[in-house]
Amino acid sequence: MYFCYTMKEEQVILVNEKDEPIGLMPKMEAHEKALLHRAFSVFIFNDKNELMLQQRAAHKYHSPLLWTNTCCSHQRDGESNLDAGKRRLQEEMGFVAELKETTSFIYKAPFDNGLTEHEYDHVMVGYYNDSPNINPDEVEAWKWMSLEAVKEDMALQPEIYTEWFKIIFDKFYQHINVTK
Repeated sequence: MYFCYTMKEEQVILVNEKDEPIGLMPKMEAHEKALLHRAFSVFIFNDKNELMLQQRAAHKYHSPLLWTNTCCSHQRDGESNLDAGKRRLQEEMGFVAELKETTSFIYKAPFDNGLTEHEYDHVMVGYYNDSPNINPDEVEAWKWMSLEAVKEDMALQPEIYTEWFKIIFDKFYQHINVTK
């Protein structure tokens, strides 16, 4: 006897410019139509105030092999921002940390493949000192870097970083450059 399981495509929460939910849509469709949806970006620091960066896996449908913040994704229907951040941190980086939401903003970034990220992004910060246990389906590599080193490297080679990471670094640096 054979069982056929179909994986349901992840749904994103469509929102208005006040972050009020207005519906659900499959993730790919929302990116094809460039519709505003809820998302989050997690920034994990160690005791030396270095940021854990991840390099996105090579097979990602957008921004493959680009460096970015510790993890990011989309909230699920009924899931709080902080719970979503903790869930995805575990799924991508293999650990859990306490998170604090610091700011949120709207951005729109078109990609070469015809998709567009149009997100109401919630930025969260947490602390962790060990090595992650990365999920190779999501993450190619990781490293610790000081914020100054990231800023300098981003100025020298912006093409190796994700669009949302560059936006956060440019506009919201003070919200991620926090101490415990």
